[in-house]
Amino acid sequence: MIESTAAQTTNNQDYTHSPVPLTERRGPMTMGLLWVTMVTCFPNVLIGFQWFKAGMGFSQVLWGLVISSAIILAYSIPSCYLGAKTGLTYALLSRSIFGSWGSRIVSLNSIWVATGWYALNAIFLADGLRGLFNFDVPQLWFAVGMAVLMAFNNFFGFSGVANFARFLAAPILICWVGYSFVKASCAFPPHILSQPGTMESHHALTLISSFVIGIACWGNEADYWRFGKPKWTASVTPLTISLLIGQIVFPLTGWMLARLFGITDVAGATRLMNSYTFGGISIISALVLAVSYVAVNDSGLYGAINAAENLHEIPRKWCVAGLAAAGALTTILLFGYKQNFEAVAALSCIFLPCSTVIMMAEVFIVSNWLKIKTDFSHVPDFAELPSWRTPAIVSLTLGCILGTVTSGFIPGTEKLQIGIPSLQGWLLSFFSYLGLRYLEIRQVKDAELPMAAIPSKEKELLETR
Repeated sequence: MIESTAAQTTNNQDYTHSPVPLTERRGPMTMGLLWVTMVTCFPNVLIGFQWFKAGMGFSQVLWGLVISSAIILAYSIPSCYLGAKTGLTYALLSRSIFGSWGSRIVSLNSIWVATGWYALNAIFLADGLRGLFNFDVPQLWFAVGMAVLMAFNNFFGFSGVANFARFLAAPILICWVGYSFVKASCAFPPHILSQPGTMESHHALTLISSFVIGIACWGNEADYWRFGKPKWTASVTPLTISLLIGQIVFPLTGWMLARLFGITDVAGATRLMNSYTFGGISIISALVLAVSYVAVNDSGLYGAINAAENLHEIPRKWCVAGLAAAGALTTILLFGYKQNFEAVAALSCIFLPCSTVIMMAEVFIVSNWLKIKTDFSHVPDFAELPSWRTPAIVSLTLGCILGTVTSGFIPGTEKLQIGIPSLQGWLLSFFSYLGLRYLEIRQVKDAELPMAAIPSKEKELLETR
């Protein structure tokens, strides 16, 4: 009876304080359909119109998308496997690596990033619906209303999020993009594909990668893939197919339609997609838009809930309601900001993934280097941990600074916008962490640091040597 009660309690918490049992894991099909909805949304089509307007040629867009998707795969495959291997949330994984207060910082980053995306999607959905039906409602308050309503599925935990994606959102999105892409491809003159663009290729790659990585790199992949099977193959295929649909086919469809019809503004592109794909039947377009944005916000809010639970244990219904209210407030703050999408996309693909690559370095490299078998079934309390783990905090700070500065987002740093900012930040965090951990371990071996500063597993290993 006691065990049954405990199991029920854990299930109600959606395993936000413990690893997900193997019996609760989902197969590659469910995880793949969920991921399709997380990397596929209407802005992925609209950005193709914008890239055509900016002067990018088809080959520039295609190769930019392929290179950016390859970068995402190189990051997301080990990131997703990290969640599947441990069964732990992104926030719980950060505890032993970042320390008690370091883990809180990682959780807060996850919350503000998820809230920013949540607000943006509410604004985009409200804008799309008003464009289709010409509602005589102030767009701001319509967007706020959408932000409140879009929280519904999260009251049912991961099952509510996954089932909505598997049975409704993913099938609709796949059918929509498949039909649009095939129709546009058949009408597209082949000779146009080889025409060069007017934008320099390196600049085109920077812009394309910033969008693709910003929108497809969640950073807290472990929050979702802890429900996946702990096999590499169970992650690779779903991730590859999802990126092919959302980050290659969708933008190319937008570019081809812009080239065919000469339309480049957002309102015109939305109306074109309605008439071109659905024959002008606005109610179908509205359904697709709503399903797309709700599915993305389901996943974002779910990650924020896991992060909030790491800070303080809260009943799910109050946590969901509080975060939905925060999303509504953020909607008001971002509504009038012209660069709201650029700001959220640029920062989200830096702050969260930099933490993740540090976790991957610890779990996949440092642990194997020291031959430590970590018991992921034990989640340390904050009281068991040091306040800060210096290598992780320093590496996270360095990566975030480099990524932010080279993104050109901060006024006055436009000339520093070079390369692929997010990737540069990830690499700096990854390699600086390995270097700092090596120095930390050497110092302990030389008795220059107190043994209490090193996790007990490492301490036992060093003492046996």
